[in-house]
Amino acid sequence: MTNTVGFIFARGGSKGLPRKNILPLQGKPLIAWAIEHALAVKKIERLIVSTDSEEIATVALQYGAEIPFMRPRELAQDNTPEWLAWRHALNYLIDTDGCLPKTMVSIPTTAPLRLPIDIENCLIEYEKGNSDVIITITEAHRSPYFNMVKVNLDGHVALVIPSPQNIARRQDTPSVYDITTVCYVMDPIFVMSHTSIFEGRVRSVYVPKERSLDIDTPIDFQIAEVLFNPIR
Repeated sequence: MTNTVGFIFARGGSKGLPRKNILPLQGKPLIAWAIEHALAVKKIERLIVSTDSEEIATVALQYGAEIPFMRPRELAQDNTPEWLAWRHALNYLIDTDGCLPKTMVSIPTTAPLRLPIDIENCLIEYEKGNSDVIITITEAHRSPYFNMVKVNLDGHVALVIPSPQNIARRQDTPSVYDITTVCYVMDPIFVMSHTSIFEGRVRSVYVPKERSLDIDTPIDFQIAEVLFNPIR
C-alpha cells in the first residue's frame, strides 16, 4: 500500500481564464508550480495529474508527474463537482493497486505562491489524527458579522449574519477566515463514502495571505506576477 499519494486535478475547460493551467507564470506553466511543490514534499510518494486535456497531460509529464489515466469528459465540465474527480482518481488506484492509499493530498494549480512547507504542514496536522480533512485558511477580507450583506426579497439589505448586539468595529466580531486552495489532505475512505468536506471532521492550517492567492481570473494572474518576485 502506498502511504501518501498526491493529486493535481486540472481540467482543460476554464472559462474565467482560458487555458489557465498551462499559462506561463514566471517562465513556467501554472501547473508546473503545483508539480514542483508536490515533488518537493518527501512524504508524497506518488504524484498523479487527473486531466481531460492532452495538452495539460503533455506539460505535466514534462515536469515529472504521472498521467496513468485521462479523466472522462463528463467529469471535467463547469458544473462537475471536483469531488467526483477525486473519487474517479481513487477508483483508479483501487483497480490498479487493489487498495486505497492511507492519505490523499490534493494540490490545486491555482495557488502558485504556496511553498512546499505549506503542504508539509497540512500533512503534519493530518497525522495528529481526529480529522477526515485538512484545509488551508487565511484571514478573511470581509466579515459576515460586520461588512458583508445580502439583498432580501423586498430589496432591503441586511447583514449576512445579524449580530445580537450592535457591533461598531470589525475587531469586535468573531474571527472568520477564507478557505484557500493551497492544499487539501484527506482520508480516502472518507472521500469514497461522503459527498462534502464539511460532512466530516475538518481541521485547518493557516497560510499567510501572500502565499494564498487563488488564481481564477486574469486579474488574479496579474497579481500573482507582481507578488512572485518579492516572495521568491
